[in-house]
Amino acid sequence: MSKFRFKALEIAQSRQAVAVAAPADRVADFFGSNTFNNEVMRALLSPEAYIKVTEAIQTNGTIDRSIADEVAGAMKSWATSKGATHYTHWFQPLTGETAEKHDAFFDITSDGKAMEKFKGSALVQQEPDASSFPSGGLRNTFEARGYTGWDPSSPAFLMDNGAGGKTLCIPSVFISYTGEALDYKTPLLKSLNALDRAATSVCQFFDRSITKVTPTLGPEQEYFVVDRALFYARPDLVLAGRTVFGHQPARGQQLEDHYFGSIPPRVNAFMVDFEFESMKLGMPVRTRHNEVAPGQFEVAPTFEEVNLAIDHNALLMDLMEKIAERHNLKVLFHEKPFAGINGSGKHNNWSMGTNTGVNLLAPTTKPKENLRFLTFLVNVVKAVHDNADLLRASIASAGNEYRLGANEAPPAIMSIFLGDTLTKALGDLETKSEILLNKGDNVYYKLGLTRIPSLMRDNTDRNRTSPFAFTGNKFEFRAVGSSANSASTMTVLNTIVANQLNQFKTDLDNRLARGEKKELAIVDILKEYYAQAKRILFEGNGYSDEWVEEAARRGLSNIKSSPDALAVYVQPESLALFERTGVMSHAEVESRYEIELEKYIKTVQIESRVMGDLAMNHVVSTALKYQHKLSQTARNLVELGMIAEAEPIKDILREISSRVIVIKRQTESMIEARKRANNVEDTADRARLYATDVKDHFDIIRYEVDKLEQIVDDEDWPLIKYRELLFVK
Repeated sequence: MSKFRFKALEIAQSRQAVAVAAPADRVADFFGSNTFNNEVMRALLSPEAYIKVTEAIQTNGTIDRSIADEVAGAMKSWATSKGATHYTHWFQPLTGETAEKHDAFFDITSDGKAMEKFKGSALVQQEPDASSFPSGGLRNTFEARGYTGWDPSSPAFLMDNGAGGKTLCIPSVFISYTGEALDYKTPLLKSLNALDRAATSVCQFFDRSITKVTPTLGPEQEYFVVDRALFYARPDLVLAGRTVFGHQPARGQQLEDHYFGSIPPRVNAFMVDFEFESMKLGMPVRTRHNEVAPGQFEVAPTFEEVNLAIDHNALLMDLMEKIAERHNLKVLFHEKPFAGINGSGKHNNWSMGTNTGVNLLAPTTKPKENLRFLTFLVNVVKAVHDNADLLRASIASAGNEYRLGANEAPPAIMSIFLGDTLTKALGDLETKSEILLNKGDNVYYKLGLTRIPSLMRDNTDRNRTSPFAFTGNKFEFRAVGSSANSASTMTVLNTIVANQLNQFKTDLDNRLARGEKKELAIVDILKEYYAQAKRILFEGNGYSDEWVEEAARRGLSNIKSSPDALAVYVQPESLALFERTGVMSHAEVESRYEIELEKYIKTVQIESRVMGDLAMNHVVSTALKYQHKLSQTARNLVELGMIAEAEPIKDILREISSRVIVIKRQTESMIEARKRANNVEDTADRARLYATDVKDHFDIIRYEVDKLEQIVDDEDWPLIKYRELLFVK
């Protein structure tokens, strides 16, 4: 095995950066060239069809079959002219990966001739096998029928399959035969509609010209890159996506020299390559840089509408994995692939924009507009406060469990950072005593709203330890895991904010019905909301032990276990929330809870099996062989009369024996714990046993294995070491 390790290192060290050529001189010349975008539709569709399609996209309306036929014909002509031979409904099932079933454009006529065909019926709907995807009990295994349906709000695109040609990919929802959502996109679209309605109704109190509110998102994607040969020399990376063993190298990230440092040539070529391909697919990636940990990087896009941004992020992750193969690299999206250094997140920068071009979370210099800003700001704070545990549930996963609360990620405690200026402004609003109503903008002066400075978006520092931080004109939710589909989190965030805005409108309507002045009523409501929710605001170091203690005193939850966090989904208030807003039915929420628990169980189960295999078949066997070498050396020394010189070797032999014994006993105990958990029928109870009885062995086994890595001769050690994985580029 050690020979395999050194061969992999030899291969990795011999690789050079792959040359990448730009598709054109300017990005503008190829941006979106592989997407069926607005310009293509305008050119290929009749004016009537183009208007109806764009209206349906803007108003969430339906597209009748005759228009669908015309769109399908235009898509086929456009796609085949660019080399496409197949089409697929590209969707996001609850596996966490994207899915696609390719069908050829051609069909056979009655006289046996081949002809290209793509009707509106094929565009609007397909029927993949629903039984092979997780449904959380919504479907029986033998009930196979399910449907994918075209989402016209996300442009179709061409995916290059390399030597296999191109495929037209049609972003779609995925539902069961009986109509329940089996994907991430369907609830997301419903949550976007709910937030649009709720936010627009509140905007009407301030500006009647606002008729639509669109949430926006910019997901920053962190990831690791390792050489392909080194990746395949680590069975744990191949099977579990993370290293279950590995002693920390002498140099990690302690010198703080990797962040924003010079990008290694091979990685830079990979970045340039996937950025070019992303631009062709209309994905506006703009930023690339080294992250804090060695071997870690980040790519960030321009803000887009939430649904499109999430489609693009899922597509980007798939694209990065494919492009990495060209460069003999592997991309790691696991939240914690390496112990002792930073893990990876997906920072979700979220805001809301109106059809009039206003960012509802951007303060201005005008007091009247700042009252609107404060209204949305305080309602978001109240929504997060009241539903903090549900927001925590939305980021729960086996991978993120390793990252949350570590020194590079926010803790499992949900808190909000607003900055000193905003916190003081809200404090002033809460404690303002007598309020007089005058005509004109003077009312806002009397309310004290002119105290909000015009440069507020840049007059406070950022807090990277906060899971939910205001960053000038948006909120950055930093606790989402790097491998996650952001739709789950955004569905929850959109839903809780929509619900809170609906409550605000009800409270304000009741006050106005009693004859109260609108501005005074709004301020009174905001004061009440802020007083109820301010305990969730925290400006300090979220990584500190002091904050954990302070949060407990404030009564804020600290749900560390994923199974416990996921249980919040099926609490009565959560089920009622999703049903009240029309985002998900009880059955759909409960199915997702079941799926996430099963996913957690299987992930930990795989890690446990990999750990047991590596521990016994790689590490222990290697340690015993090395021990045999040392014992022979010690025996030779004793025979030569060099008894004192043999004592240090005997100490090493004893240490190897003691550590091997612990590894063997703990591995056997872990296997027995796994068997006991598997015999538990209730999924939630089984998940909790995996989170405790099974995982409790992980750190103990790892500690002993990592100690053996320091003892066993480097020439004999079978696993690629951290220093090689992280620094061989």
